[in-house]
Amino acid sequence: MDTLTPVLTKDWGTDRSWTLPVYESRGGYASLKKALTMAQDDIIAAVKDSGLRGRGGAGFPTGMKWSFIPQDNPKPKYLVVNADESEPGTCKDTPLMMASPHLLVEGVIISSFAIRANTAFIYIRGEILHVIRRVQAAVAEAYAAGHLGKNIHGSGYDLDVVVHAGAGAYICGEETALLEGLEGRRGQPRLRPPFPAVAGLYASPTVINNVESIASVPSIIEHGAEWFSAMGTEKSKGYGIFSLSGHVTNPGQYEAPLGITLRELVDLSGGIRAGHQLKFWTPGGSSTPLLTDEHLDLPLDFEGMADAGTMLGTRAIQLFDETTCVVRAVLRWTEFYKHESCGKCTPCREGTWWLVQTLAAIEQGKGQESDLDLLLDQCDNILGRSFCALGDGATSPISSSIKYFRDEYLAHLTHGGCPLDPAASTVWASSLTRSGA
Repeated sequence: MDTLTPVLTKDWGTDRSWTLPVYESRGGYASLKKALTMAQDDIIAAVKDSGLRGRGGAGFPTGMKWSFIPQDNPKPKYLVVNADESEPGTCKDTPLMMASPHLLVEGVIISSFAIRANTAFIYIRGEILHVIRRVQAAVAEAYAAGHLGKNIHGSGYDLDVVVHAGAGAYICGEETALLEGLEGRRGQPRLRPPFPAVAGLYASPTVINNVESIASVPSIIEHGAEWFSAMGTEKSKGYGIFSLSGHVTNPGQYEAPLGITLRELVDLSGGIRAGHQLKFWTPGGSSTPLLTDEHLDLPLDFEGMADAGTMLGTRAIQLFDETTCVVRAVLRWTEFYKHESCGKCTPCREGTWWLVQTLAAIEQGKGQESDLDLLLDQCDNILGRSFCALGDGATSPISSSIKYFRDEYLAHLTHGGCPLDPAASTVWASSLTRSGA
């Protein structure tokens, strides 16, 4: 198997790849026609056998999620695509929808057919208006070509797809908060159970999947479950888009089998920028515990990251070299989570505020050594106690950065500010030794 396996990204370099004629000329919608001849349970079984796990961060088996839909429930079934891409560093679904919106639409039709849904929603983050317009245009083209609407290709199956623009809230990346927003209410997470598979959108059985998860379905139908499961690792099957950003020579999207290492991805991207070396990185966006240059050879799959005490998440790999102040970076992320907290629960609403106050004092050199223990205590009081995972995610970069860079936190207090600042009294970065690494 080649290091890079372009499937989702194979048409990104094709002229006008987002249009229906170009997509169909490259085999588009052939998987749909094949799926319409299959039994719906066989489609679910194929996705389940492929080992496809949710590409939105949680990694829950996609086919298993589909099978949870109670088909004896008389209420309508719904498919909802989570395109509220908001995690700092995450930038894979947006280019996918821009370059290959019909791949997503085809995946939506096949997935909806499999779970017996006659209405599907694509919930897109409101700020990315150019993406909303492109997906809307693709949906309109699909209707005109008979891929959507009544009696699709004579199969007797009807499907309507609605492209919904969110109001721009990070919390709506959480699936139940997304449902609240879709129903016209303030985006806040719901208490579970009941789970969306039983009582989701409009209190009806609902499947919620990430853009990349749904866009992976056509290739599974086209090539088969064994083809998909032959890529990746034993428990993390298939391919995925890895988003490299930060201090790397050629940032961008790299599609490869799960289990590839960061060292391989960095080599493919031209290495860390000339004259510098990797200091720390996030495997799945800012809500995942950060790692260091000592973790370059760990497999980027769900199990490999879990064994290292972090998460694969959305594969939003942000790379930072030795010129970056880890305290300042973590403070900026924490300010984001404070701003984006929906305020529903006390641990997150109040806790993120206190995290920012404590971190800001340390970053400015105005705190004291005991503030590090205070920070960790604050994290302990948020982790596992907030209503949803936003609070947990806010604590991850803090606790992991103190684990690996405690000396750098202490140096802020010693120097009265960031020791990497050009105005600092000493050039401290070159002699920094990480603690606990």
